[in-house]
Amino acid sequence: MNRFKKSLKHSEISRHHKIIYIEVIILTFLLVSLFFLSPNGRFSFPVTNQDGNASSSNAKKYIKWVDFNVTSKAMQEAFRYDVNTCQSEPHLNWVDLLAYLGAKYGGDFSRYSTKDLDALAEQLLSGKTMAELTEKMKYYSYYREAYGAILDGLVGTYEIQIPSENAPLYATPALLPDGSVDPDKVWVKKYGLKGFSPLAKGFPYSDFDDFGVARSYGYKRQHLGHDMMGQVGTPVIAVESGYVEALGWNQYGGWRIGIRSFDGKRYYYYAHLRKNYPYHKTLKQGSIVTAGDVIGYLGRTGYSRTENTNNINQSHLHFGLQLIFDESQKEGNNEIWVSCYELTKFLSMNRSETLKNQETKEYNRVYDMRDPGIPENFTPPQPVPEETEAAITEGLKQ
Repeated sequence: MNRFKKSLKHSEISRHHKIIYIEVIILTFLLVSLFFLSPNGRFSFPVTNQDGNASSSNAKKYIKWVDFNVTSKAMQEAFRYDVNTCQSEPHLNWVDLLAYLGAKYGGDFSRYSTKDLDALAEQLLSGKTMAELTEKMKYYSYYREAYGAILDGLVGTYEIQIPSENAPLYATPALLPDGSVDPDKVWVKKYGLKGFSPLAKGFPYSDFDDFGVARSYGYKRQHLGHDMMGQVGTPVIAVESGYVEALGWNQYGGWRIGIRSFDGKRYYYYAHLRKNYPYHKTLKQGSIVTAGDVIGYLGRTGYSRTENTNNINQSHLHFGLQLIFDESQKEGNNEIWVSCYELTKFLSMNRSETLKNQETKEYNRVYDMRDPGIPENFTPPQPVPEETEAAITEGLKQ
C-alpha cells in the first residue's frame, strides 16, 4: 500500500512537472511573439495605436526606437566627403556614409575609425555603389532611415549673405529696406552645412553629455535633452528651418518653444527661456523660421505651475530633439528623444552671428539666409488646444 501511494505521488509530481514545462514553453512563445528585437539589441512592446490597442498585422510599420551615438568626429569627416564631392560624380552623401558605418558597428560609434570611413569612400569613388556594398547588410535601411530622420535637413544648397570684402565673382548684391544696394553685404549660393548651433556666435557656454541622467522635479524621470549652460539673455537660434508648433509656458520647461521641421520628422524643443522676455517678438504659433534666426533668449524659468517663475538654479538652454516617424509618436509613451551632445558639437562649426538693436533691445541675425527647403505658401497644421496640451505629460521632455 505504501509502495502504491509512493508510486501515485511520484506520478502526480511527474505530471505536475510536465504541466510546468509546457507552461514555460507557451509563455516563452508568447513573449517572443509580443516582443521584437531592434537592431541595437533593445526589446520593445508591440506598436499600439492612438486608442492604446495593439496594432493589427496590416498596420503601418515605422521605427519605434533610435539610439543616436554617432560622434561629432564621424559627422565632421563624413560631412567633408559630402562637401568635397558635391560637384562631382559620384557625390558621396554623408548620411549614407554614416548609415553604412552604423550598420557595420551595430550603432556603436565608440568603434569608429577614420580608416573605415576612408575605405568606404574609396570603394564608392572607384565605382562601387552603396546598394552593392550594403546588399548583405541586414540593418542598413534601418540606420539610413533613422540617421536620415536626424540629419537629412542639415546639409544642402542654400543662399546666404556674406561681407562684401569676401565677395566672389558670382556674388549678387544685397539690398537695404529702401531698395538701395547694401555696401556691406552680398548674396552667395553655397552647398554645405545649413543647420546652426542652438546658441549664437560669440556667446560662451559649457556642456557635457547629460542625456538620460535622473531628474526628480514632479516625479522621477530621465533627462531627455541636452543642457547648454550660458548667460541669461544669450540669443537662442533655430537649428533648422521650420514652423513654430508650440510656444508658451510649461511647468517643467518654463517658457519654451517647439519648432517642427517641414518634413515633419523633427521636433526641436528649446526650454527654460528668459523671464519677462523669452521669445523674439515676431514669433507666434505657426510662424515660419529660417535656420539661423533668433527665436528666443536663454534663461532659467520653469519647475513651477506659476508662469514666468525662475525656479531653475543655473541658467541654461534645454535643447531637445524628438523624432517622429508617425504622428502617434508625437505625444505620450511612444516618444523618441535622441541624445544631442555630439550633434551640438558638430553644429558648433556653424554659429549664427547676431546684433542687438539698441532701440528695441531685440537681437537679430546679421547675415540673412534663403533656404530652398522652406515650402512656398506653407500652411502650418492647426495648433494643439491648450487644454489638450496641458493634459499631456510634456514633463518627460525635461
